[in-house]
Amino acid sequence: MEPLHNKVAIVTGSSRGIGAATAILLARAGADVVINYHSSEKDALNVLAEVESVGRKGKIVQADVRNTEDVKKLVDQTVSEFGKVDILINNANINFAHKPFMEMSWDEFSSKLNNEMSSAFYLCQEVVPHMEKQGGGKIVLISSGLSRTPSPGFIAHGTAKAAIATFAKYLAQELGPKNIATNVISPGLVLTDATKNQPSEVHEMLKNLTPLQRLAAPEDIAGAILSLVAGWNNYINGAYIPVNGGNDMS
Repeated sequence: MEPLHNKVAIVTGSSRGIGAATAILLARAGADVVINYHSSEKDALNVLAEVESVGRKGKIVQADVRNTEDVKKLVDQTVSEFGKVDILINNANINFAHKPFMEMSWDEFSSKLNNEMSSAFYLCQEVVPHMEKQGGGKIVLISSGLSRTPSPGFIAHGTAKAAIATFAKYLAQELGPKNIATNVISPGLVLTDATKNQPSEVHEMLKNLTPLQRLAAPEDIAGAILSLVAGWNNYINGAYIPVNGGNDMS
């Protein structure tokens, strides 16, 4: 049997990059998938076509996960279409100011923290009652290796992603008795639209420092996500799982 047979998954920010690869892989594993996008409708339609090409149902929902009404709409439309939600992948990319601490304003810093945390907070609050009612579920929050290993200019991003990782532990403790598992995937550098314009020498340096001698593709992260939500994996809860090719083994 397929590892996600008869499951319904919401993947936020799934029109491109890690989210798109995850939506497609979950569909290949047997899930019906809700593809959430903010502004990339054309890309979302391409992901939908891929989901349908493997014989699964897909639904596109435009929603800005920073907006609480949009979050409610996303979950309501999922349940209206499919009758339930088994899996939430909290992946949407939240923009941030990339600059040194001493050049950053509090508004720039707190904007990233507030948007990152409020989107995860409201998404989880919306899906948990449905998961509880149906007897369980899986939540995966996407953090970043920058939450544990700092890099110049990423203080807002890294701090916000560290908050996500701690938030997940509290959810894992509180929701575990309801058979809802919450875990964190923490990618290293992944080759996506968001990183393709970084200096090539930075990519080359990171590749050489990585034991697997390559940078991650979105599919590498999607595979780790699938391993957490698949039907054979029901006892990992509250874990923080780095996916970085061995670049940072802390």
